Amino acid sequence: MKGKLYVVGTPIGNLGDLSPRGAEILSQVDYIAAEDTRVTVKLLNHLGIKKPLISYYEHNLREKGEQLVEKMEQGANIAVVTDAGMPCISDPGEDLVRLAADRGIEVVVVPGPSAAISALAVSGLSTSRFAFEGFLSVNRPNRLAHLEEIRNDSHTLIFYEAPHKLRQTLSDLYSVLGDRRISLCRELTKIYEEVLRFSLSEAIAYYREKTPKGEYVLVVEGAKRETPGFSFEDAVALGRRFLEEGDKRSEAARKAAAQSGLKKSEIYKALLDEEKG
Repeated sequence: MKGKLYVVGTPIGNLGDLSPRGAEILSQVDYIAAEDTRVTVKLLNHLGIKKPLISYYEHNLREKGEQLVEKMEQGANIAVVTDAGMPCISDPGEDLVRLAADRGIEVVVVPGPSAAISALAVSGLSTSRFAFEGFLSVNRPNRLAHLEEIRNDSHTLIFYEAPHKLRQTLSDLYSVLGDRRISLCRELTKIYEEVLRFSLSEAIAYYREKTPKGEYVLVVEGAKRETPGFSFEDAVALGRRFLEEGDKRSEAARKAAAQSGLKKSEIYKALLDEEKG
């Protein structure tokens, strides 16, 4: 008889947030697949649990995934955890779930804390519709292309970010999305938990003077819905006005796009063609 794969949510900071069911499953399974065994062993020691740990992370997921599935096909029950929060969300566990499902192994979820949902709940922004965008690419052209793709989305946007990249990310968010409201949530459930609510321009100014510390969840206001009856010609005329007021072409196109809901790239091209023409 085949074993099962348990997807177990773990605390995002405060160890007291692990559910009783989560603790019970971790104590009952045969193996625990962990993103970083050094992190997971601290949780297990807190619970008084001793179980064989298998390192399962991005750079060994193909090899270890096959080994884990073979164990489950032989009857072993395995729990997959991440360092913090729900595994399989922006996490290698996604591949293990897919592999297990393809091989007919039952996958059981044991819900736990999620940094993205926790940050959304305290952001003060709209929670009725949202999209989790994960980590933006470290490659700037790819990062800007990603932001351009979602620029007109009206739902709330959620990103993860590391402290050493925060300033550049805030700058890129402002450049592409305009001056929207943002909630910066750091060190959630930990001693130095902090939720800062700014406009993007205010956040940039704040972190110009202050060094970012801790892991961040960024919750960003969605785009304003396109203004009814705002034609492309109106948007280009608006961009032309910004040019006359002294803005550079890119900034003029960005402002016109933010107000009209139309694409910055198309407004920019129209302004460029007018200049050439």
